[in-house]
Amino acid sequence: MPRDKAESHKKIIEAAKKEFLEYGYNDASLRRIAANAGIQVGGLYKHFSNKDEMFESLVEPAISAFYDLYKDIEKEYFDDAKDTEKEFEYESKSGAVRVMELIYGHLDEFKLLILKSQGTRYEDFKHEIAKLEEEVTFRYIEELKKRGCKVNKVDKTEFHLLTTSYIESFFQPLIHNLDRKKALHYAETLEEFYQPAWKNWLGI
Repeated sequence: MPRDKAESHKKIIEAAKKEFLEYGYNDASLRRIAANAGIQVGGLYKHFSNKDEMFESLVEPAISAFYDLYKDIEKEYFDDAKDTEKEFEYESKSGAVRVMELIYGHLDEFKLLILKSQGTRYEDFKHEIAKLEEEVTFRYIEELKKRGCKVNKVDKTEFHLLTTSYIESFFQPLIHNLDRKKALHYAETLEEFYQPAWKNWLGI
């Protein structure tokens, strides 16, 4: 990308982020974004096809980082569950803290995802994460059963409701505008609160 175009692209990204954070996707104005970037509205289309693509460029790196971390944490739990040489013990691995660190490392992007994405394909992001958490947990339960661990039978509707509430809890610091220090402390509290409850409910 030529230097002038790269500089314009950077200005557009900065202006778009500011616009989306202030007005949300639905009420964001391409005219304001262009004006704040110091270009004509037509100049935006040399960089992005539409407003959707502009929003996507802002949030996709954070989403990719989130899923990468989720896969890492998932692998750690499944590796332990499959390790028949080691006595099984369900315990926290500070997953909540690691997730919160990632969220606050991409703070503006997650504010866009959680608070400002209505009208985009990302507005159900929390729901998609909850569905993934359900699927992974049920696979984890099956892995424990293969190992001979006794696991309580769970009601799928109740499990869905509990999982949805659990995922929602991770994003409350954004809604309440907590600073990073308070958010990380809250993440530690989440683990202290939820992990024993999950363990007791599943009977493991």
